[in-house]
Amino acid sequence: MTDKIRTSNSLFVEMVRYTRKNRSAMFGVFVILFFIFIAIAAPVLAPHNPIAQNLKDNLQPGFWANRPSTFLGTDNFGRDTLSRIIYGARISLTVGFVAVVIGVVLGTAAGVAAGYLGGWVDNVIMRIVDIMFSLPSILLAIVIVAILGRGLEKAMIAIGITYAPQIARVVRSQTIVVSQNEYTEAARAIGASSFHIMMAHVLPNVLSVLIVYGTLSIGSAILDAAALGFLGLGAQPPTPEWGAMLADGIHSITGGYWWVETFPGIAILLTVLGFNLLGDGLRDATDPRLRRNA
Repeated sequence: MTDKIRTSNSLFVEMVRYTRKNRSAMFGVFVILFFIFIAIAAPVLAPHNPIAQNLKDNLQPGFWANRPSTFLGTDNFGRDTLSRIIYGARISLTVGFVAVVIGVVLGTAAGVAAGYLGGWVDNVIMRIVDIMFSLPSILLAIVIVAILGRGLEKAMIAIGITYAPQIARVVRSQTIVVSQNEYTEAARAIGASSFHIMMAHVLPNVLSVLIVYGTLSIGSAILDAAALGFLGLGAQPPTPEWGAMLADGIHSITGGYWWVETFPGIAILLTVLGFNLLGDGLRDATDPRLRRNA
């Protein structure tokens, strides 16, 4: 057990070392930390109340029109765009993390059980996974939200469920490999229960895969949450969520009020890019074939 813990620690240290040498991954870390910072410090950084309306100042331009008081302009209800983007970082990051946690918990439990137990358990779980894969993830999320009802919490659950099949398939393949190793056979020979083997021997050896896949999935989850918010199925007004902000300004952009759509879209773009770059860097660090020379 000590040797296994030492090996896991060395793999983690090696992964961090290679990731630090990857410039694109470190740029992704910088972007992620930036948005986490503005999300935490939103009450201090936001110049205005993100939900306060002022119809007299609706659709006003920002700094490019010498209006520093509304740095990024206002939306069609007169709400400050910058303040709504800053507070929206809290919601989008929370949705991304929570949805991926839900997907990882469900997918890992299903994948480890299917890969280790095999037989009819594997067949049942994988057939359910195949059925869920037959629908596009965003369409499946829409169906789940339609069943559960609209709302941010329902959207997080729906997105987490749609990510579970992908994680289950990845974890299952890794579990099959790990369950055939010598230390797993040794634990089985001394009478260890299947549950103990899965928790103590199989699960620690699939964590690296979960870290990489989970990091990549956070960016996709934020994008899916924005899509649900755009369709009116996620965060409900007046919640300052980036996807809902795009939906609020969809008619304004045709009138020349480009900032209403542009800046929330840039926030989504940068956040998703940050998680994708970090996820790619972690994947390179955990796969010797993909490691970049630094």
